[in-house]
Amino acid sequence: MLARSELLRMYWKGRPLEVPHRLRAIVRARESSIIVLAAAVGLLSGLVVAAMSESVGLMHLVFFGLDPGERLSARAWINPVYAFLTPCLGGLVFGLVSAYITRKRGTEVDPIEANALHGGRMSLRGSLIVAAQTVWSSGVGASVGLEAGYTQFASGVASVIGRAFRLRRADMRVLVGCGSAAAIAGAFGAPLAGAFYAFELVIGTYSIASLAPVGIAALVGYLTARTFAPLTLGIEANAVADVTVHDVVIAAGVGLLAAMVGILLMRGVAACERLFTRMRIAPEWRPMIGGSVVGLLAIITPQVMSSGHGAMHLTGIFKLPIEMIALIFVLKIVASIISLGSGFRGGLFFASLLLGALGGQLFATGFSAIVPGVHIDPDAYAIIGLSALSVSVIGGPLTMTFIALETTGDLWLTTAVLIAAIISMQVTREFFGYTFATWRFHLRGETIRSAADIGWIRDLSVGQMMRPDVRTTPAEGTISDFREAFPLGSTSQVVAVDEDGRYAGMVLVAEAHAADVAAADSLRGLLRHSDHMLLPQMSVQEAIAAFDRFEAEALPVVDSVERRQVVGLLSEAHALRRYSEASERQRRELLGEF
Repeated sequence: MLARSELLRMYWKGRPLEVPHRLRAIVRARESSIIVLAAAVGLLSGLVVAAMSESVGLMHLVFFGLDPGERLSARAWINPVYAFLTPCLGGLVFGLVSAYITRKRGTEVDPIEANALHGGRMSLRGSLIVAAQTVWSSGVGASVGLEAGYTQFASGVASVIGRAFRLRRADMRVLVGCGSAAAIAGAFGAPLAGAFYAFELVIGTYSIASLAPVGIAALVGYLTARTFAPLTLGIEANAVADVTVHDVVIAAGVGLLAAMVGILLMRGVAACERLFTRMRIAPEWRPMIGGSVVGLLAIITPQVMSSGHGAMHLTGIFKLPIEMIALIFVLKIVASIISLGSGFRGGLFFASLLLGALGGQLFATGFSAIVPGVHIDPDAYAIIGLSALSVSVIGGPLTMTFIALETTGDLWLTTAVLIAAIISMQVTREFFGYTFATWRFHLRGETIRSAADIGWIRDLSVGQMMRPDVRTTPAEGTISDFREAFPLGSTSQVVAVDEDGRYAGMVLVAEAHAADVAAADSLRGLLRHSDHMLLPQMSVQEAIAAFDRFEAEALPVVDSVERRQVVGLLSEAHALRRYSEASERQRRELLGEF
């Protein structure tokens, strides 16, 4: 039996830990065993949330001179020296360290990407690095949320446990979702929201078999964080008035406006990154510049700093004059865009909740001024706006609806929230097409639109499906020679190559044997698809799309577009058959969960 220190050293060096075979067999054979693992993941995730939250609180205490238990964003004033220098110097340290880590490790895989492409496999070391970067970013006052670090580290721990037990791909994806569910449940004091965060955003689907482990993990994560967190987690809001029928209708307008703000926010982050690139500012210096700007904004109002590492005390914010709420709304958008655009690590979950609540208050005040005969409760619209904007930025309409329900306990208000969330989601999908997470993937060149498992599709490549034994014919030959080499019925089409062996086109055997084609003619006159070819690294989906686009029944596979050396042949029928077989295997694996 290896010592504990030796086991840790093995994993840190990249050798995965494994539990004994007999225990692995029990876990793989019993569905209830996954629930036990999920409970363990929930416990560890709750501890992660509590530890990260306490760490950020301690950093705020030290760096900004806060009193114990006091919140940075709740302060009406911060010493301008602290407000400016802390994010500026903190950004300098962050930029230099992060640039070094990026050169050594590249980009880390987050839970959505892990479940979509890698079957839930994540690096524990990489997840710890992301969590530490997130804690530091929020701790020095950058306007970023901790939820990205919460879910990254918690899901990374879940992935390590799943790999130790050699879980099946589907079970691994569920366990990673359990880590995210527990982290969000603990962070927001909302176990239902945490569970549906996993279903909608991390697992990408809901199934009866995944309900028990995800639900248990979310509940245990919530109870653990609530037990150990030094600060009250969750969202604190005013009691809202009764919601009437006209509120349900007006909520649709809130959803439309929230989608517009959400799209602006996401595009703003990308625009900020492009601006730094065009100015040729090296990545290691960008956080210092971004931190300096956030520091200057914090001198005006400290509410722009961080994004709330615990409760969002809406009650206190809404006592401010409406002009101050509008100022915080605008400056918070700017601070969030600059913080993330300059390279600080974190998310927009907390920020979108706060901005949505502020925007809902502004909407209600403005609507009452324009239509004085209709009274609407600003506090109710704060909750509606909070959920609607978060859906646009983060996704997950049911997640945000449950946050509203668990915050207020008002079912009728939740109906209005759901309508606003649906409108916000649909408008964002129609006119933008991404959430903030998938937008970041898009900017990196990935095509992920959700956590749905598409890794198996990418694994099924053209190189795996093609026939390597390809018969070719000289493109400069005559029809007569071709007919002699390929009589009718021998094959349907043949690959033609030039004198250097480069792909020249496809020849249909039936067309070459047509009566109106002269035997002495050159074969070049019959060549088809001369510029249409496949590459070995293409996925099955890309190959099927190429067949449809080029209207071809078969295409050659070449080593590269430049060399055009033929290495195989793939037919549309074979590609569709292999795709169907792989899809059926995936479906059976999923059905194995039930």
